[in-house]
Amino acid sequence: MTISPVLMCGGAGTRLWPLSRKSYPKQFVPLVGEESLFQAAARRLSGPGFSAPVVVTGSDFRFIVTEQLAALDIRPGAILIEPEARNTAPAVLAAALHLAATDPEALMLIAPADHVITDPAGFRAAVEAGADAARAGQIVTFGIRPTRAETGYGWLELAAQPGGGTDPVALIRFVEKPQAARAAEMLAAGNFLWNAGIFLFSAKTMIAAFEAHAPAILGPVRAAVEGAQSDLDFLRLDPGPWAEAEEISVDFAIMERASNLTAVPYGGGWSDLGDWAAVRDEMGPDAAGNAAAGPVTAIDCQGSLLRSEAEGLELVGIGLRDVVAVATPDAVLIADKSRAQDVKQAVAALKAKSAPQAESFPKDHRPWGWFESLAIGERFQVKRIVVHPGAALSLQSHHHRAEHWIVVQGTAKVTIDDEVKLVTENQSVYIPLGARHRMENPGKLPMVLIEVQTGGYLGEDDIIRYEDVYSRGQGAKG
Repeated sequence: MTISPVLMCGGAGTRLWPLSRKSYPKQFVPLVGEESLFQAAARRLSGPGFSAPVVVTGSDFRFIVTEQLAALDIRPGAILIEPEARNTAPAVLAAALHLAATDPEALMLIAPADHVITDPAGFRAAVEAGADAARAGQIVTFGIRPTRAETGYGWLELAAQPGGGTDPVALIRFVEKPQAARAAEMLAAGNFLWNAGIFLFSAKTMIAAFEAHAPAILGPVRAAVEGAQSDLDFLRLDPGPWAEAEEISVDFAIMERASNLTAVPYGGGWSDLGDWAAVRDEMGPDAAGNAAAGPVTAIDCQGSLLRSEAEGLELVGIGLRDVVAVATPDAVLIADKSRAQDVKQAVAALKAKSAPQAESFPKDHRPWGWFESLAIGERFQVKRIVVHPGAALSLQSHHHRAEHWIVVQGTAKVTIDDEVKLVTENQSVYIPLGARHRMENPGKLPMVLIEVQTGGYLGEDDIIRYEDVYSRGQGAKG
């Protein structure tokens, strides 16, 4: 029997701001290595023994998911679109109900898409070690062998000390994030593991667990799955009943109440990359304890993280001690490493004053490519737009702005009302206010153009879509 990976990738990842934001969170960012965390998770859980992954995500990320999976030549089994975030319990149940519709015995591996696991083979061996228990009706959780008295993770209390391998052990209870003294006691006791939030069970076992421990969630989620609508390669859960489901984690709803629990130890490298200090550790600090990425110069620094994510922006640190410094094109974070968990407070403060940097990037990803704002002023905005080969923007119009397009790379097929023409490099075209227009890339290489917008309102929600190959609705992203 193969295992169905269920990749959970709907979170916002605010503790890794400014590189992770609501519009493009950490699971889709190459924080460690060249692949995104989501891609690394999908690759890790593919191949022999695994079926096509089920992905649970939000509407804004649906095309990011398909694009990043396509880059790995991985075709998903299903992409479930949550109408709104309701925490992990409804999401896990929706995946279980979806899989149970065709195979109630299907084994599901619930895996957050934003973790780092440095020993994929060892992790797959741990999964295989827990498969028999999962088939027998157990809820299997994977615990990380602790290396320190960590207060930032939940813990698992086992009925006995685990051996040196991956043999399953009965799980007594989940332990919330402890105080330092309690964490030290659990580390010394030897029968505790870190809670990785990764679970293996059959679809029918999890449905039965909701029937027993969280029946109020089962009805709305079942209705949302049964009322789901197909949309291209996506399955949109019914928003009406979904909104009635309690917003609660699967840990609180099920794991802390169930008695059929088993833990499998995993001793390889693992991190949930919960803050910038954890990212520094995974990047591999040098002899002075520094980790650097991008155009960075460190002089007499120790124990620090310096990352520049802005092309052409050189980040220089002098005499830094245990400091996190992360620069993006529109924001810079400087923090004491011991305060890395407090970055989410900065995001809240930025949201309170309506700063766009709180949730959005200058670069905005769309199914056809991406664009970024280069300059914004009174009644004008300049953007760089990149369109993938063969891709096309929607046929659209604007109430409040006119646009001027200058092609700098490739060839654009441009529709303006009833006229269709090709615009090549160094040529430009004007789109009057109110005109129906579309841009396509008929070539085999990315097409790049500069767009100059002029008008009284330049917001992304000033879009009226008439036709769209990606079946998007109205609004900024549709």
